[in-house]
Amino acid sequence: MKIIYSFNKRGFEGDYWQREIAAASGERYQFIPFNHDKYLDSNLYVRAQLLDNLYFHRHPGLFQMYTDLERLIHDSGADALIVDNCFPYHPDFLKKISIYKVLRTSDGPLTAYDRDFAYLHAYDHILYHSPAYSRDMGMEEKLRYCGAKRVDLWPLGSFDALCDPSKTDMDILSAQRDIDVIFVGALHVNKMPLLAAVKKALGRRLRLHGLTSLKKNVYFNLKYGFPGWVTPLPFTHYVPLYQRVKIGINVHNRGDYTIGSYRLFDLPANGVMQISDGGEYLKQFFSVGEEIVSYRNADDLIDKVKYYLAHDEERERIALNGFRRVRKDYRIAELLRKAGDLIKKGM
Repeated sequence: MKIIYSFNKRGFEGDYWQREIAAASGERYQFIPFNHDKYLDSNLYVRAQLLDNLYFHRHPGLFQMYTDLERLIHDSGADALIVDNCFPYHPDFLKKISIYKVLRTSDGPLTAYDRDFAYLHAYDHILYHSPAYSRDMGMEEKLRYCGAKRVDLWPLGSFDALCDPSKTDMDILSAQRDIDVIFVGALHVNKMPLLAAVKKALGRRLRLHGLTSLKKNVYFNLKYGFPGWVTPLPFTHYVPLYQRVKIGINVHNRGDYTIGSYRLFDLPANGVMQISDGGEYLKQFFSVGEEIVSYRNADDLIDKVKYYLAHDEERERIALNGFRRVRKDYRIAELLRKAGDLIKKGM
């Protein structure tokens, strides 16, 4: 079976997505990467109504993308199309192409009404990355309520480019880890209260890196009493930094209801012991207490960080178990093959 994987990434990130998607091909499935980033700025279609406006006015970049995709489908003889990241394909365009269409959600409830739910009717199959949605219902129930034809849980995972695939059980923890605690992620407003509390409690023992701006940094420090400056971190620095870290904390934008980010897998893939939010949903990704540790609030997180920094043997046991689990179930190549199985069953 031939499966086109359409995504929008650029630079270093675009290169490894292209490379690792293609490399996942085998006897059963051929994965054909199609990076739709180059045609137009994704901010122009980040919401469904914006895409509808572009489609109505026949934006030349958008329609060139559509022409190239149709040509790739024809020339490759592809059987299925997976669409990931920011979705550029208008439902009226998708209606015209004869191929099994799969929508891959990756941001959860924070973008669901902007761009996920509006497109469900145009796809044959929805692969959602997390079982969490809201206090009222889980993501599977919500997708079915919105009219999705077929749904399956397909989690995010670990790219080889963001870990060292040569590492094994025997040497992943052998190097000196001189950084006690780290958080790498976007400095969203919803995360600020918890990050500020933890930073104030741990001081220099916690390093904060991620996607932010001068304006957000100033707001973060003025609002929360100068907990610290969040500095950017290029993708190329992730692996050498993570492999110096003892504990990684995971903070999602809506807490338990947005569990399932790439960070959930990047940390254990690099031998970092992880303490994460996620509540009842965390156990659907890892064995809690064995491969990962959960926390309820800032005080609980601070207490657990201090405990595991003082108990190296327990921390290393959990880190090693998490590493093994990622290697077994959450490498991108393995996940793509599982997606192929789900698509084949759906067809």
